Amino acid sequence: MTYEIDVLPLQTLLPAIARAEDQLARLDEIVRRSAVGEGFTERGHFFDAAASMWVAGELVHIEDLVLHDARMDIRAPTHELTIAHAILRSRRRIAAGEPGWALSESGVASLAGTTAVKPEPDPVPVEREGEKARDPDDHDDDPLFREFAHIDAIINRSQRILDGIADGSMPGPLERPSLSVGDLVIRDPDWDERERMAQWRAVLKETESLPPTLSAALLFDAWETIEPLQRQHPLGGQLVAAHLRARGKVASHLPGFHVGLKAIPRERRRAHGRTTRLFAFLDALSAAAEAGMKEIVRLGQAREQMERKVRGRRSSSSLPAVIDLILARPIVSAATVAQAADVTPRGALNLLAELGVRECTGRGRYRAWGLP
Repeated sequence: MTYEIDVLPLQTLLPAIARAEDQLARLDEIVRRSAVGEGFTERGHFFDAAASMWVAGELVHIEDLVLHDARMDIRAPTHELTIAHAILRSRRRIAAGEPGWALSESGVASLAGTTAVKPEPDPVPVEREGEKARDPDDHDDDPLFREFAHIDAIINRSQRILDGIADGSMPGPLERPSLSVGDLVIRDPDWDERERMAQWRAVLKETESLPPTLSAALLFDAWETIEPLQRQHPLGGQLVAAHLRARGKVASHLPGFHVGLKAIPRERRRAHGRTTRLFAFLDALSAAAEAGMKEIVRLGQAREQMERKVRGRRSSSSLPAVIDLILARPIVSAATVAQAADVTPRGALNLLAELGVRECTGRGRYRAWGLP
C-alpha cells in the first residue's frame, strides 16, 4: 500500500499546527530549566508506554509496569505487560542515544530486535599430542553426549546473535524468517517488511521540509496505514517521538504524545478522512504538552515540600535518594525504596513515613506510595 501525501489543506491545519508547535516548545523549555526535569522524563516513559497500550485497546496498570520494570512482580506478567515493558525499554534506548539514531536503519533494526546470524563453519576439532582424533559417530548412541552437543549449539548460536548486536551488523526487518506452527501463522511470509519500510522512509524524506509537528502527524498516520512491521507495530509511535527529537523540536526529553491521544475520541483517531486524523494527532500533541506542563508544576511543588524535611539532616541521609526515586516513578514500594536507598525494608518504611507521601493501595499486606 502506497501512502500518497498529495496536497495538504494547510490553511485548515495551520491553527492546529501553530498550537502544537507552541505547546511543545514551551514544554521543552520548562523541562530543560526545571529541577524535576529528569524525574519528569523518567516518569513520562512509564505513562507513555501504558498510554500506548491503552490507545491500542489493551489495559496495563502503571503499578504493574513499575514493579515489572523493577523485577518485583506480585503476579505473573501478562502478554500486554510484556509489550508495555518492551515499549518502556525502547523509549529509554531512544532517549539515551543520539537524536537521529532511532530513525537510521541500524537503529530501527536494533529496536525491532532483528538481526542476521551469519553462518559460521563448524569448529575443527584440534588433535592434541598423544590423543587420537575423536570420531563424532562414535557417540551417536550416548544420550549424555547428544545433550551436551545440543547445549553447545544453543550457546554458539546465542553468542553469534550477541556478536551481531554488539558490532551493529543488523539488516533490515526483511531478514526475519516467517514462522508457522501448523495452521497458526506467526509471521505472514507475504508481508514484505522491506518494501513497506521503504515506503515509510519515503514519507519521512518527503516531509523533511514541513513543520516538525505536521511531519510527525504524517509519519504517524503513514505508519498506521502502511504497518511496516507486522510484529512491532507499537514501535511506530516511538519512532515518531524520536523524529520530533531529531528535528530539534523537543530536545530536553522524548515526547510522549500517546498521553494526549488518550484524550482524543476514537472516532477522530480512526476517522476515514486523513485530515481529521491529522487534526486528531496535532490536538494530541497539544494535549500531551499541556498535561506535561501541569505535571512539571505538580512535581516541583512536591519536591519543595519533601526537601523541607531534608533540611538540617546529615549528609549521609538516605532521604535525598528516596526523593529522587519518588519523583522518577509513578509509585514506589518498600522493596524498591530499600533497593534504591540501600536500607532494610523496615528502614524504607521509616523513610517513607518521614517524607509523608501518600499510600495508594489502602492495604495492609501489599502497600505502595506515590505523590498525591
